Amino acid sequence: MSKSSIDIESVLKEARVFEPPKEFAAQAHIGSLEEYERLYRQSVDEPEAFWAEQAETLHWFRKWDRVLDWDPPHAKWFAGGQINVSDNCLDRHLTTHRKNKAAIIWEGEPGDQRVLTYDMLHAEVCRCANTLKALGVAQGDRVIVYMPMVPELAITLLACARIGATHSVVFGGFSAQALEDRINDCEAKLVVTADGGWRRGKEVALKPQVDAALEKCSSVDHCLVLKRTGSDLPMVEGRDVWWHDVVPAASADCPAEPLDSEHPLYILYTSGTTGKPKGIVHSTAGYLLGASLSAKYVFDLKDEDTYWCTADIGWVTGHSYIVYGILANGATTVMYEGAPNHPGPDRFWDIVERYRVNIFYTAPTAIRAFIKWGNEWPEKHDLSSLRLLGSVGEPINPEAWMWYRSVIGGDRCPIVDTWWQTETGSIMITPLPGAIPTTPGTATRPFFGVVAEVVDKDGNAEPPEKGGFLVLRKPWPSMLRNIWGDPERYEKQYWSDYPGSYFTGDGARQDAAGNFWIMGRVDDVINVSGHRLGTMEIESALVSHPRVAEAAVVGRPDDLKGQAISAFVTLEGSAAPPPNFKDELRAHVTKEIGAIAKPDDIRFTDALPKTRSGKIMRRLLKELASSGEVKGDTTTLEDFSVIAQLKESEE
Repeated sequence: MSKSSIDIESVLKEARVFEPPKEFAAQAHIGSLEEYERLYRQSVDEPEAFWAEQAETLHWFRKWDRVLDWDPPHAKWFAGGQINVSDNCLDRHLTTHRKNKAAIIWEGEPGDQRVLTYDMLHAEVCRCANTLKALGVAQGDRVIVYMPMVPELAITLLACARIGATHSVVFGGFSAQALEDRINDCEAKLVVTADGGWRRGKEVALKPQVDAALEKCSSVDHCLVLKRTGSDLPMVEGRDVWWHDVVPAASADCPAEPLDSEHPLYILYTSGTTGKPKGIVHSTAGYLLGASLSAKYVFDLKDEDTYWCTADIGWVTGHSYIVYGILANGATTVMYEGAPNHPGPDRFWDIVERYRVNIFYTAPTAIRAFIKWGNEWPEKHDLSSLRLLGSVGEPINPEAWMWYRSVIGGDRCPIVDTWWQTETGSIMITPLPGAIPTTPGTATRPFFGVVAEVVDKDGNAEPPEKGGFLVLRKPWPSMLRNIWGDPERYEKQYWSDYPGSYFTGDGARQDAAGNFWIMGRVDDVINVSGHRLGTMEIESALVSHPRVAEAAVVGRPDDLKGQAISAFVTLEGSAAPPPNFKDELRAHVTKEIGAIAKPDDIRFTDALPKTRSGKIMRRLLKELASSGEVKGDTTTLEDFSVIAQLKESEE
């Protein structure tokens, strides 16, 4: 990550404030701002006492000797303790009323359904764990998981955790080359995959990608294959094993292994500035505590709740808030395999209605797609079961926030706009829905134990309302422990810019009320005539126009200004732009945030290039805006036709 000698300017202004609904606050785990502030002060003033008390909510085989050993930038949480994540997500619920409660409600894209109670899930996990051991996987070995969104994906993660194997989930949209790189980087012993999965009514083949990758992966002994789509597949004798041939026949008795608190639970690869994949390492005890505590308080999880996070488990959101954090709380988690618009644009709302979902957690890009598709789709369904909405993945623009609140939440559901990263492991900045007033566009306050600060290039705190660089000043339990096999990169990437503090790579400002406004990645900041502007704020101004559904803003080289502002815009209902609409949009941005942020180029398009998780691929848009061509890696792009359409569009 890099930072400029010029600070980031904040131009977005938003004054609407929504207090927590009184009925919600009265039933919430944390029901007032005063209670939040008391607990927060305790968590930062007496962190070891606070986290020791919170850790008592978990089941330990051996209690820790010390809460924290901190030798910057290396932390050990609950040193000397022994614990198991699978045990905490499953076994401890089996002696309670949760034994026969739904743990996972799953729906495949074709409409097939399964419900696994905690007792059933425990048995499946034990069978899978025994199968892994029979295939030679031992404590400390790495297992690559490359699967569709099916229950067996969660089962495999919990089975790995049960026996102390470190898992690494590779998102099912990644190419054979990306898979090969990750297998070789962590020297995985086993790959768990499927023949394929379903996406928009078509099979997404997975096993052929694995076969191609394994041609150059010498560390892998076996490949365990789930039959999901039923496609004919070549199976390599001695290496490939069908799930249905071995897992159902395995014993359902597999005691959870006591593991050291710092045992690596998983590696999750994330993007870096170099071509080499960057494997973020998360521990066992600290990660579990961060994920479970944040899930409980941020989502105000109750025993009767049916919770749905729409992310893929291939991303950290799915790890923490589909699997580990949710099951550790004994809640019911919904998993869905496919696309949000198959067979129609109301698939998500149909699922919410049928399963009476109470808590719904999704990405701003998905919300903006819902807006574009039209209000008639959610209005066809009874969404009255919803009591809380959440947003994750990138800053949410105020107009999308307001639509989410009004159309999906019926003006009654609080919204938790959460900021965190793969590296942080759990939510860092967020409202607590019964305690903290919300304003569209801000993630509001730090979660317990999180000491966040907006600083200048020299690490000095910026005054309220001034944009700067977001850093975290103190260690937290769910923090990344290293980059797999590359401790030097870990120190340089995250801890060298501000020694002793974690540099998030995001720009932000803090307002006078103490709320944090995330302005986007520092790498996405546009330098216009010496003014460093966050792309999120310009995008928010564009989307606030009633005709605009979604916008992405990037910088392109400009001889006069250094960088010019290029905007890619989709309109409501894919409508054609009216005459002189570019001038109207430029004037609108000038009115909203000032002439300095007025786009130089505006291209209208039916769709923006996105990954299957819904993130806009701004890197591709930068290439298009700068050279008219896309030459970079497009393996995670969901719809390749979007690039062709964008090339045809002109400013």
